Amino acid sequence: MATYGEVIEVQRLTPRYVRVILGGDGLDEYQNTEFTDQYVNALFVPDGAPYQVPFDVDEARQLPSEHRPIGRRYTIRSWDESTRRLAIDFVVHGDVGTAGRWANNAQPGDLLQIHGPSGGYAPDPDADRYLMVGDESALPAIAASLERVPVGRPAVVVAVVDDEDHHLELDTPADLELVWLHRCDAVDPDHVLNAVMALGPLDGRVDVFVHGEAAEVRAVRRHLLGEREISRDQTSISPYWRRGQNDEEWRQVKADWIKASDDDLNPA
Repeated sequence: MATYGEVIEVQRLTPRYVRVILGGDGLDEYQNTEFTDQYVNALFVPDGAPYQVPFDVDEARQLPSEHRPIGRRYTIRSWDESTRRLAIDFVVHGDVGTAGRWANNAQPGDLLQIHGPSGGYAPDPDADRYLMVGDESALPAIAASLERVPVGRPAVVVAVVDDEDHHLELDTPADLELVWLHRCDAVDPDHVLNAVMALGPLDGRVDVFVHGEAAEVRAVRRHLLGEREISRDQTSISPYWRRGQNDEEWRQVKADWIKASDDDLNPA
């Protein structure tokens, strides 16, 4: 049975951040996970395709390539069990990109088919402190994770957005230190790494979540695991995207990129 949601509400949180809230009978079988970085694979119907939501995925994938569903992975911002409503945040750039274009034009009553959810991270309740680093692509997971940090526990967030107009509300019971970085003002390509390097000591058991643009993630990973000697089992670090490449191009090279990142810490 296909899992799909009906658009109930669309909220424009910032000039480029759109929250789409899904509900309806198509989510009856949806099962939430324990993870705060949980995600779904959203399946978008190409223009001119001879089917509509809900559809049989296996059958749709047998069609000519231009009519096959286009999958994009998106982090779930929240799931309300009482109302069975699912919130997904989209970064939009006008009508550029399949998912962004859909979210930018979404209206109540529109349908979106999804597969999942899955995930792999949630804040360790026994950690002494928390470090979370990421850009707009990681902010839904960071926001959801902050809500699960124990009361009063120190947490640092380094968040990258275009400028001040793109700041988001981040609610948490933690003792939060929030560092906003503005890429539109950045003159140093290493501004994310430099911000993390400038942080004070990360004493005790630190729980680390670093996701976002590949080069920025790789540099921060090298610093945290190599120079700060944080244990890998205390971290969730992975690139979501790579500057200069679209989703398909990034998927083709991502495995090699991750291996190269591992080699940073194990030089020949």
